[in-house]
Amino acid sequence: MKYDYLIVGAGLFGATFAHEAVKKGKKCLVVEKRAHIGGNVYTEKCEGITVHKYGAHIFHTKNKKVWEFVNGFAEFNNYINSPVAFYHGEVYNLPFNMNTFSRMWGVKTPQEAQEKIAEQVKKAGITQPKNLEEQAVSMVGEDIYLKLVKDYTEKQWGRPCRELPAFIIKRLPVRFIYDNNYFDDPYQGIPVGGYTPIVEKLLEGSDVRLNCDYLKNREELDKLADKVVYTGAVDALSDSCLGNLEYRTLEFRTQILDESNFQGNAVVNYTSHEVPYTRIIEHKHFEFGKQPKTVITREYPKTWEAGDEPYYAVNNSENDALAEKYIAMAKEKGYILGGRLADYRYYNMDKVIENALKTAEEIL
Repeated sequence: MKYDYLIVGAGLFGATFAHEAVKKGKKCLVVEKRAHIGGNVYTEKCEGITVHKYGAHIFHTKNKKVWEFVNGFAEFNNYINSPVAFYHGEVYNLPFNMNTFSRMWGVKTPQEAQEKIAEQVKKAGITQPKNLEEQAVSMVGEDIYLKLVKDYTEKQWGRPCRELPAFIIKRLPVRFIYDNNYFDDPYQGIPVGGYTPIVEKLLEGSDVRLNCDYLKNREELDKLADKVVYTGAVDALSDSCLGNLEYRTLEFRTQILDESNFQGNAVVNYTSHEVPYTRIIEHKHFEFGKQPKTVITREYPKTWEAGDEPYYAVNNSENDALAEKYIAMAKEKGYILGGRLADYRYYNMDKVIENALKTAEEIL
């Protein structure tokens, strides 16, 4: 055995684990099927602008240990995520807050907003929300649900809100104050120069092979290390022998525009079905850029098919039960699992790093 650990995937989980292992004197080989490191947080330069190739990634956390950890690899700016939503020519602030309620109903006080929502919840007759639609209406009323939640969510997940679990919408903040900061985490920002330099530093001391598909070269690669840390799709690890797990994927269409400011904000959501994409990212605004040109990316959600990159697990009771079986099978074979795809869970970046640090501490 040439290596102590073969790490499949050069994203945040794999790179963080590799960093901790190397600190302990372990030899690591990291294999990545893409042509670059960083996974979905990969960033690259274009027209002097740091471009988030796979969609917006804003780092935020309540975990001081994780915040101190990432700040050891990069300087973070003070970017605050304050997206806006477009609906048939109307512009609304997100997350749902007094600016949203005032624009929607003309209310000025928290009491007025709460009364308006309560009136609409009562009219809908919802007491115990059974799906995403009922949960959303119970949180913000029918007007906001219909304009800012329904179509956007159905585009994102490819199914009616009545068929989606309530917990998906529960993580969206609702505030009765005039505050457009999407996150309430005390630590938030964008690494100056992007995420790729962070991952490069995390991988120092490890051998890295790009354009290397572990599942296609498993027999050869397994001979090189004592243990395998796997961060890919957990069902693929067992050749989907029990059936495919469901995922959603995204198509990113990026343009360079010969203007300095296209939309005036880093993130703009398009919440009606008439617009086929869910949002436009204008990358320069993450770092307060003043470049003469700008780079934008439109995000088009779609159903995952074999060969596509899986981005989001479709967590429902059926998929979760199947995922548990695949996870158990992988662990029985001795695999160490981590990350969104291997755990079949939606994680923010800080949680991925937290899990990687915890896994490394337990194993190493």
